[in-house]
Amino acid sequence: MEFQLLGPFAARHEGRQVLVGSRRQERCLLAVLLLHAGRAVPTDRLIDLLWDDEPPASARATVHTYVGRLRAALRPHGVSVETRHDGYAVEQGPQGPHGLDVQEFVGLVGQAADAGDPAERIRLYDQALGLWRGPLLADVADDRLRSRLGATLGELRLSALERRAEAQLAMGLHDRLAADLTPLLEEHPTRERLVGARMTALYRTGRQADALQLYDRTRDLLADELGIDPGRELRTLHERILNADPRLDRPPVPVYAVRVGDQWLPWSTSGHPALEFCNTYAGWGGERLPGSEWLRGYATLAVWAGHLDLIEDRQVTRLREQALRQPAEAAAVLTEARRLRTDLYACLTDPQDGRAFKAVAAAVEDAARLSVFTRGEDGLGRWQPSPSAGLRLPVCAVARSAGELLADPRRFTVRGCPSLDCGWLFLDESGRRRWCSLATCGAKRSAGGR
Repeated sequence: MEFQLLGPFAARHEGRQVLVGSRRQERCLLAVLLLHAGRAVPTDRLIDLLWDDEPPASARATVHTYVGRLRAALRPHGVSVETRHDGYAVEQGPQGPHGLDVQEFVGLVGQAADAGDPAERIRLYDQALGLWRGPLLADVADDRLRSRLGATLGELRLSALERRAEAQLAMGLHDRLAADLTPLLEEHPTRERLVGARMTALYRTGRQADALQLYDRTRDLLADELGIDPGRELRTLHERILNADPRLDRPPVPVYAVRVGDQWLPWSTSGHPALEFCNTYAGWGGERLPGSEWLRGYATLAVWAGHLDLIEDRQVTRLREQALRQPAEAAAVLTEARRLRTDLYACLTDPQDGRAFKAVAAAVEDAARLSVFTRGEDGLGRWQPSPSAGLRLPVCAVARSAGELLADPRRFTVRGCPSLDCGWLFLDESGRRRWCSLATCGAKRSAGGR
């Protein structure tokens, strides 16, 4: 059972809407219970929320009637509304947890806040904010009830928008951000973090005067509506823009990056696709630095696989379109790819790691089952992952490449760059190389006294 509260109320079972003919107050009561899922809401509290200080004499009996109707409508779908003392609670059904967009939103925002890579934060914030289809309970609650029930959610949404904007600045996406924040600031003109993000974006696009004008408008609004001055951070930003502080300039692109279409990919460093797959995480040997996670989203995985000729360009386009239609499946494939990458790296750096080898072997065997033998444009036959693999096509392709490397004597020439800032893998068939082909690793070590 899926419930949507972020926007008009909706309840679906296996894609079909239920509770379509129910009363507005019945849906509102259920929404209150869902917002407190697993906890009892006292009947007096329900009455207060449903009638806002003016309950009829029959309010308690009406609540009881509403609960009875909801029980009858939801019980066939595994949703139970239980009586607890002098209140009610929605319990988890025997078929497992019910989907609730509010809980998913809060969870995604928490994951985004913990993500070290700006691109990953943006992806998670986009996923969370995409759950909002309008104001909380847009069709069953008025503004007052909405503020009583969802003030914390509304603030969390604005905070997510602010943090997303700051992550976009860290990624150098100021052109897009300057435009995206315009309608948002019309709705929330005194949110200083949003104002600061747009001022920075405007400045980085060469619009210093517009950035300063935005500050002046915000300062006047804060004075007129709230009787306060801008905060220290916004005042400091204003000073830096006035002085053309070079620290405000556009941040550099990711280190060791190459632009392929609309995606940033890591440089090729190893000479083998399976090793390049491991090297899609820069910095295996040390602390994970911002921007080091290259598998930011499914689009990056698909473009990377096409760039290394593991799959065809036309397949990349098709997969990206399919991923947009099936975001949950695409996210699951991305998780599978990252897990395979971790196991493959462990397998290649420690030949004695039996667990890692078994994990990679399982992926290779699965890829073999989803492979077909085709003839290429050069007339030669080759094994290719079957289109039946769907969104898993890039993972199957890289798993086949991993299997080929593990069966090749060159596997014993795999080396890991010893720099703590790197750790990328490469083939050292000469037996003389110490550093990966980025060279800067060795240069830094030499400068340090080696």
